[in-house]
Amino acid sequence: MEIFERLESEVRSYCRSWPVVFNEARGSYVYDESGRPYLDFFAGAGSLNYGHNHPELKSKLIDYLMSDAIVHSLDAYSTAKRDFLATFGETILGPRGLDYKVQFPGPAGNNAVEAALKLARKYTGRETVISFTNGFHGMTLGALAVTGNSMKRGGAGVPLSHSATMPFDRYMDGQTPDFLWLRSLLEDSGSGLDAPAAVIVETVQGEGGINVASAEWLRGLQEVCHEYDMLLIVDDIQMGCGRTGPFFSFETAGIEPDIVTLSKSISGYGLPMALTLFKRELDVWEPGEHNGTFRGPNPGFVTGAEAMRLFWRDDALQKGTEAKGELLDRGLRAVAEELGPDEAHVRGRGMARGLVLERPGAAKALSREAFERGLLLETSGPEDEVAKLLPALTTTEQELEEGLEIIADAARAAMKTPQPA
Repeated sequence: MEIFERLESEVRSYCRSWPVVFNEARGSYVYDESGRPYLDFFAGAGSLNYGHNHPELKSKLIDYLMSDAIVHSLDAYSTAKRDFLATFGETILGPRGLDYKVQFPGPAGNNAVEAALKLARKYTGRETVISFTNGFHGMTLGALAVTGNSMKRGGAGVPLSHSATMPFDRYMDGQTPDFLWLRSLLEDSGSGLDAPAAVIVETVQGEGGINVASAEWLRGLQEVCHEYDMLLIVDDIQMGCGRTGPFFSFETAGIEPDIVTLSKSISGYGLPMALTLFKRELDVWEPGEHNGTFRGPNPGFVTGAEAMRLFWRDDALQKGTEAKGELLDRGLRAVAEELGPDEAHVRGRGMARGLVLERPGAAKALSREAFERGLLLETSGPEDEVAKLLPALTTTEQELEEGLEIIADAARAAMKTPQPA
């Protein structure tokens, strides 16, 4: 590993938790260069909802590349883009009654968020965007300004402004009625809160610790947005593309955001790709007003369209994800019950689940122990107190059971190990 130590920046992080060199990946497993398999409950931080190297997606991609079809096209028209847009409209937007325009803002989720924030400000003529405690929206300056984590915000090097933070669902443990604080600030001319352009929210906070917003809370948030002429932006970058069951994580709440950001699994294959979706009347961009060199990812269009055809023509994947999510919930609750109510509890929805360990350092220790036993998972939450599970939606029940057994063993080992204060 000397080459990594010598040439790669100290900013690298996941490799510190998983100190091996990975070489192959198939389905729900990745393999190091010695051939040792690791069951993957990380799935590219939610970028591989359909697993590694799905054979039908891979076949489509290889055929496309071997035909000398165009790979890089910025925002010029291409046959791959046409097929993606047609499939997205027919398979995703149409059946849900969503009349969204589609913007390709660049290759990553932060590009989608930056476009959403800029568009909201341009359309409303306002500057402030409201975000929520423990929210995470990306590492570029605009996205960091609406992100809660102090360590990530501290890396900006400049003041992060034009944003205001409000408590996420149950942040106040039910002691304050939902949106009382927000409504009070909006109604009071002396509050110091400038009229907001928009609110940005995750329905399930992934990096923030698998915090799940209730459907009632999300409907209340939409109501406040409508009442005060604020746009509602749902960041579905990690929780979209079926992670919670439906294609969009907000569907079960019965809301219709003004703007939606997607990335991670939208390409279906782990290829860089992002979308910013918005209601038709919000399309006030001038040509080229928000652009980027890599906003025409034709290989991603190819695998993304094929993924929609394979997995979203019916509700089989959604039902499977919901059932597997219940399996994960039962397994994690058994672990939490064994550890005791003062030590652990469970959060999550669909196949985004978290085991919250109250003892400082315990979740990181569990992650290390799981890696030693052949399972990849990460931690999240403001203090890295949550062991976070994001297995591919195609992971089999047998593989999920295997992973849960490893987690149970890892939790026992972690709780026996003295943790740093």
